[in-house]
Amino acid sequence: MALETEQDFLNKPNALLEENGEQRRELEKMILEFGHSFIDTLGSTKAFNTNSETPENLVLEFGIREDTSSLGELLRFFDQAVLNPGLNPASGGHLGYIPGGGLFSSALGDYLAALTNRYAGVFYASPGAVKMENALIQWAGELIGYEEGFGGNLTSGGSLANLTALSCAKKHHGISSRNVRTNVIYCSPQTHHSIYKAIHLLGLEECVLQKVPLDGQFRLSTQYLEEQIERDVKRGLSPFLVIANAGSTDIGAIDPVEVLGTICKRYGIWLHVDAAYGGFFALTTTGKAKLKGLEQADSVILDPHKGLFLPYGSGIVLVKELKHLVRAFKQEAHYMQDSYQNDQFSPADLSPELSKHFRGPRMWLPLKLYGPKVFSDYLEEKLVLTDYLYRKLVQLNFKVLCEPELTVIAFRYEARPDDHQYNDEHNRAILRFLVSDGRIFLSSTMIHDRFVLRAALLSFRTHKKEIDLLVHLLERALIETDNMP
Repeated sequence: MALETEQDFLNKPNALLEENGEQRRELEKMILEFGHSFIDTLGSTKAFNTNSETPENLVLEFGIREDTSSLGELLRFFDQAVLNPGLNPASGGHLGYIPGGGLFSSALGDYLAALTNRYAGVFYASPGAVKMENALIQWAGELIGYEEGFGGNLTSGGSLANLTALSCAKKHHGISSRNVRTNVIYCSPQTHHSIYKAIHLLGLEECVLQKVPLDGQFRLSTQYLEEQIERDVKRGLSPFLVIANAGSTDIGAIDPVEVLGTICKRYGIWLHVDAAYGGFFALTTTGKAKLKGLEQADSVILDPHKGLFLPYGSGIVLVKELKHLVRAFKQEAHYMQDSYQNDQFSPADLSPELSKHFRGPRMWLPLKLYGPKVFSDYLEEKLVLTDYLYRKLVQLNFKVLCEPELTVIAFRYEARPDDHQYNDEHNRAILRFLVSDGRIFLSSTMIHDRFVLRAALLSFRTHKKEIDLLVHLLERALIETDNMP
């Protein structure tokens, strides 16, 4: 490096990334105006755009080169290449999968978190950030009925939360390469695929995996489970983990957690409950009754980007005894020795993550602004809307696979009761009609090898008008597909 260049860096540092106040306000103004326009026009934009491919000429613009663009040009590109094609999860017409949220106040919380760039992984670095996240974990734990002594972590979502919980179970039961093949995991055919990812990542795929049959409401059969546990014990195996659902993704089923808790306690088995979708319905009177027994679980996960309507990337793992998180994850490093000056556990001690996004403000800000009761009311509305849709589907002669426990309805039309192949193709045609229209988005699944439509009512922007539109579109779809060969 030439001497004069070195002197330039020393005496005239580059300040391009350090915008002055006027520049910051101009950039911020353009971003906010873009955001307000996006929200203000949601009512007139589709939930799904069938033109799901970004035009080739725009794809090239994703690339990073030395030439630069103005913010106005970049926002126009973002609108065309990112927002226009595919699914619009911010729409009230999004009734597919399990809808995520997108609260404006959460976005403002993320803005604060990114702008101030607090490191929430270690108490020493930002005690306020850690205390905020701990307060949210405390609130969530008390919501499901945990008492003193539990711990948890704000995660990127259900996948990392499940991985964290199963890591604790593995550590607690001393599962290693020496004994992995004699340990048994029990789960439901409705278990989320992120659980299987966690099993693979944790080296538990050589455990005996027992799929427990379901009852008529798609809930794990406790009678069969206990009988299978007895058979496994007699075979010299070691039952160590039961995985239950509190709101399955396919059909919204809630396993009998209270009974499962009793069984697991009797046999010394770790009970993990995936309540990513259903957990926050504990805020409602109906949900609290249906989720009875969650407090017996050794670990529970919840997704605030589902039941609290936060943006994607929001999960919580709760473990009944904090010590299990510490044993599974706490490590020390010389370069971190300055932070070991207090008796506070840091999120980095209780999680696979070290560097992490400061997730607290996106959840804390809306809860502090509006209070939990408002979220409870929105969830109650979704329960009422689900019952309303259920009755409408029955009137249209759709077969609803089971009465919804929460806000997921699985249904199909069976024009020819004995011709399953025809009915599958008919329901695919109905879904294609809805997707092509785009105003309401549904997704599908396979249950008992049959093609099934799903409606998941969880967006805070979903109200009666969206459900009435769905019913109208289903009526039209039945007419349009009536003469299907």
